[in-house]
Amino acid sequence: MFPSNSLNAMSACTSEASHDPLSRYHFLRVLRHEQYCTAAGNEEKQTISVTFVDKDGEEKHIKVPVGMSMLEAAHENDIELEGACEGSLACSTCHVIVMDVDYYNKLEDPTDEENDMLDLAFGLTETSRLGCQVIAKPELDGLRLALPAATRNFAVDGYKPKPH
Repeated sequence: MFPSNSLNAMSACTSEASHDPLSRYHFLRVLRHEQYCTAAGNEEKQTISVTFVDKDGEEKHIKVPVGMSMLEAAHENDIELEGACEGSLACSTCHVIVMDVDYYNKLEDPTDEENDMLDLAFGLTETSRLGCQVIAKPELDGLRLALPAATRNFAVDGYKPKPH
């Protein structure tokens, strides 16, 4: 059921630190990522094409490894998608808008926690999601995501987010 290289991580997750919800969250993200890796292992991972459209209509086409979140993909490709909480479902700054309802319907339903954060998002639409919760999978090849004109955060004007 679990990839063999996850067993060591699973053992580590039973330590005292695993009672920290954030540690368990990161463990589950790693496990989910490994489930989508190809049989070739780390050498070749399947990718999908994703287009980010910024507030000015500028498009950036990128390749995203299956299993990676759109927040992580944006950060790796210098796309200005904030992600103040680093994907821990504690903010709405990685709000994206799925531009095609057919792709939106291919996503897993948002959790109650995600919906709570989306309620705080600027420019919420019927196809809004948090980028940290949209995970690349083969059926999302060709996905187009619009970035809202603004986010709701406590950052000062002109702040440019930099992932850690």
